[in-house]
Amino acid sequence: MKTASYPAVRALLLCAGATILLSACSPKFNWREVRSKDAPYSVLLPTKPSTFARPVDLDGTVLTMTMTASKVDDTVFAVGSASVPDAAKAQAALLAMKTALVKNISGTVRSEKSTAASGAQGLSSSIDIEAVGKTPAGKEEILFGHFVSKDKEIYQVIVMGPEKQVSRENVDTFISSFKHN
Repeated sequence: MKTASYPAVRALLLCAGATILLSACSPKFNWREVRSKDAPYSVLLPTKPSTFARPVDLDGTVLTMTMTASKVDDTVFAVGSASVPDAAKAQAALLAMKTALVKNISGTVRSEKSTAASGAQGLSSSIDIEAVGKTPAGKEEILFGHFVSKDKEIYQVIVMGPEKQVSRENVDTFISSFKHN
């Protein structure tokens, strides 16, 4: 199975980090609600976010992913969103996003939980993970990921940074604030 091109995902995160560093003048954890202009979601971010889009290869399907991210110290809070051409490909896209991000930190998944539902609003599924690993530069990282699909819309809601600096309270605030419409 071909997974997401992790150099492309890595490039998205590096661009987010660089862009955020240039605009990081606000106090730490000044939570604010952000509503996407590109996808139907809202989320709380701890600093003023930056948004950009890039093509990514998710399991052989090339999509344009829009990433909205903010950074506090060395911790990145980010939401990636894209639309798959067919709702049947959404679950494979979630798995590809998860695999690419874990691979990005040469990581090991500590915990994982999956859910799926079908109802009047259509099909939806999610994967929640906690993974640890190291960046290519050798820095230890922790990754919290919430990967969600709703019909043709897919999302990755992630927090990534040095394990000793990442507060579970901030992770919970960020991930639980994510709402897709």
